[in-house]
Formats: sequence, C-alpha cells, structure tokens
Amino acid sequence: MTEAAELPQAPAEAQAVFGELFPEAVRYAELLADAGVKRGLIGPREVPRLWERHLLNCAVLSEVVPEGVTVCDVGSGAGLPGIPLALVRPDLKITLLEPLLRRTNFLQEVVELLGLDHVTVVRGRAEEVLGTLQPVHVVTARAVAPLDRLAGWGVPLLKPYGEMLALKGDTAEEELNGARAALSKLGVLETEVLHVGEGVVDPLSTVVRVVVGESPGGVRFAAKRAKAARTGRTRRRR
Repeated sequence: MTEAAELPQAPAEAQAVFGELFPEAVRYAELLADAGVKRGLIGPREVPRLWERHLLNCAVLSEVVPEGVTVCDVGSGAGLPGIPLALVRPDLKITLLEPLLRRTNFLQEVVELLGLDHVTVVRGRAEEVLGTLQPVHVVTARAVAPLDRLAGWGVPLLKPYGEMLALKGDTAEEELNGARAALSKLGVLETEVLHVGEGVVDPLSTVVRVVVGESPGGVRFAAKRAKAARTGRTRRRR
C-alpha cells in the first residue's frame, strides 16, 4: 500500500478564507490526509495539494451561494465541497448526501468532531431520497458525473426556482453545451459558467450554475415527487 505524503502547512489564504474556523479546517485536512487516505476516500497523491486543489477550491464556492439557504451536497464523498462550504458559511443548512456507508461513517465522524451543527449526513442516492428529503434552495456537487447525468440526480431535489452549482474543470463550457437538451427537459431555465476564488486559488474554480423554474426536474419528476409524498403519508398513518 502506498503511504500518504505529509500534509503541507496551510497557505496564508486558508486563514483568510476560513477565519475563526481555520483550526477546524486544519483538523479536516488532517483527517483527509490520514483516515481519508486509509479508507480510500482520497488518493495518497492528493495529500500534497489538499489545501489548494480541494479545501480552498471548494470553499470559494461560497462566493456564489446565497445567504441563509438550504443546501444538498450530492455525492458528497469525503465531504467536498460540502464541508469546506460549511466551515466558511455557518448561515447555511447543509445536507451531505452520499450512498456509500464507509463514506457516510467518515462524514458523520467529521461533522461531530468539528462541531458542525448546521450539517446533516444522509445515506442514500439522490433518486432514492426524492420525496423524502425536503427540497432545497441549492444543490452542490463536485466530480460526481457528467453534467447531464448529474443534473438528472440533483435538479429534482431543488425547490422551485432553486439552483445547482457544480464544480467542474476546463471542459465546463463544452459539457454545458452538450447537456442543454437534457437540462431543458429537467425544467432548467438559465445556465452560466462562473469563475470564483480570485486571489485565493490559481487557477480559479469553475462552477456551472443552472437555475430551474417552477417545476424542478420537469413533469416526470413532479409525478415521482407526488407519488413519494403520498407513500410517505401512508407510512406515517400506519
């Protein structure tokens, strides 16, 4: 087994970004570099660039998240971008949604250790929690799937007029262009590619933003949500 490299010291930008919760951000980085590697949540080669490529790259997403909203981080994995976002934005109510048990165990440990009372860990796939998880204002995701497939999972979890913010790479524009037909069927009204993190990360973090109308997921998902809600009410009566 390859041993993880040593975690580098946090850059000056990290203190500015995480502020009062900088010690918690350091602890999270340490957990990723140790337990995260041992449990296979991140690769050992990622440790030397944990701060720039992962924690800060995700934390700057906060620049485009509205104040005081509910957020669902789909396919949260090791907590990226959900946990860095939670560390810089205590005003948000964040759900970390992840289907794999070993990952949700890690996430729950991190949330408890860092005292993130505004963060909840839920085990499941997006399509499984539809109708049981309360719709949110914002869905976030990072390196989960191609945009058309990701939108099929994330958009139906939104409230009407909510938005999905997906951290993407250099091919963001290309992905967005290729996904336009699928996004339209999901009730998406607006799309744009944003670049965030000026003065913090280089290169800047690329975010694909999609905004839905009054029927997130389109007609098909409206029917699925209604069916799931009816099933939930029947179970509660029992």
